[in-house]
Amino acid sequence: MRVAVVGAGYVGLVTAAGLAEHGHAVACIDVDESRVAALNRGEPPIFERGLQPLLQRNLGTRLVATTDLADAVRASELTLICVGTPARSDGSIDLSFVQRASEQIGGALYATSAFHAVAVKSTVLPGTSDQVVRPACELSSGKRAGVDFGIGVNPEFLTEGQAVADFMHPDRIVIGGDRGTVAVLRDLYAGFEGVPIVETSTSTAEMIKYASNAMLAAAISFANEIANLGSAIGGVDVAEVMRGVHLSRYFSTPQDDGTTVTASLSTFYEAGCGYGGSCLPKDVAALIARGRQAGSPLPLLEAVAGINDRQPAQLVELLRRELGPLQGRRITVLGLAFKPETDDVRCSPAFPTLRMLTEAGAEVTVQDPVVGPEVLHGVGDVAYVEDLSDAVKDADAIVIITRWDDYLQLPELVAMLDRPPLVVDGRRMLAKTSVPRYAGIGL
Repeated sequence: MRVAVVGAGYVGLVTAAGLAEHGHAVACIDVDESRVAALNRGEPPIFERGLQPLLQRNLGTRLVATTDLADAVRASELTLICVGTPARSDGSIDLSFVQRASEQIGGALYATSAFHAVAVKSTVLPGTSDQVVRPACELSSGKRAGVDFGIGVNPEFLTEGQAVADFMHPDRIVIGGDRGTVAVLRDLYAGFEGVPIVETSTSTAEMIKYASNAMLAAAISFANEIANLGSAIGGVDVAEVMRGVHLSRYFSTPQDDGTTVTASLSTFYEAGCGYGGSCLPKDVAALIARGRQAGSPLPLLEAVAGINDRQPAQLVELLRRELGPLQGRRITVLGLAFKPETDDVRCSPAFPTLRMLTEAGAEVTVQDPVVGPEVLHGVGDVAYVEDLSDAVKDADAIVIITRWDDYLQLPELVAMLDRPPLVVDGRRMLAKTSVPRYAGIGL
């Protein structure tokens, strides 16, 4: 199938490369000329495991990047909208990019005669496709949705750091829309054998995406609330609590060979310093804002967001509990990305942690194996060190923010130091006996 993908960000680029790998002819569209040029050289603008080989394998054959939206749309049978939906200050989402893309797609369809399907992959609130995308396309095309062209929703369920694997081996495919668009999307995913397909209305498809992310955010905040209570009570280790919870039949399935398979959902029921990224914080905030607008408040999700916002402060409190005043203390923060295997720093708990530390007068050093110092504006006087051993050698304390595998070597590095620093494990990734001085969330 000939497909146009509007937007070359995380979702658009992974989608375009993945569809090309499945044999479709894909044009990935972006307004940034330098980004398009880099893509056509096989240079992805983001760090995502497995993406570059996928691009290089398909560029020039089944995949091309372009700035010409109209030409790409007219040459395709299906257009996927993968543009950003950033959050406003009140938590609601900004649909200006979706609106503009819809108008441009409609304009491109003005001179076409064949049926063309338009599907939204961007994360949008229920009703957006029918109330924003449909009228914008109709107005600029002069055509009727459901007759001359189709409108649908095909939400993405990609996890940064494993987005390529998630796209190539999805656990579900959700399709909402009119009959013609649903048929086109079914053909698009015909090569994904054995994957359950949910066919529903556009609004329900839009809500499935939000409900999925809100559930994951709630799981993380629940684990963190239990962790904080355990710390206040004393004598409780939340890592062991959650290990006990994960053995429940709700999370684990015994196999015939005597082993047990644990559901991947259990990884969200683990305490840490909070969730981040481009999805969970924004999507929870958007649902809360929409609930207020609709007269149906969401107190549960308001609590989820509040717990997450406060969680980085737990790291600073652990430092104060062990070190006393932080003025002049040398603190090394490990990790800027909100999770491993990505360079995305959006809403990462590293940044509120850094601000609190610099405001407390600490001398702060930062290291991340992928993210560079260019992201550190606005967090105070912070030194960036590339080498992990250099970053930790003079520290009074080390704070782990991101669960990078590189940081598994910390016990070995700490053992070589004359004066072992305190290790504050914000992800509970190290054994609590692996270093002389250990403090962790929920311990």
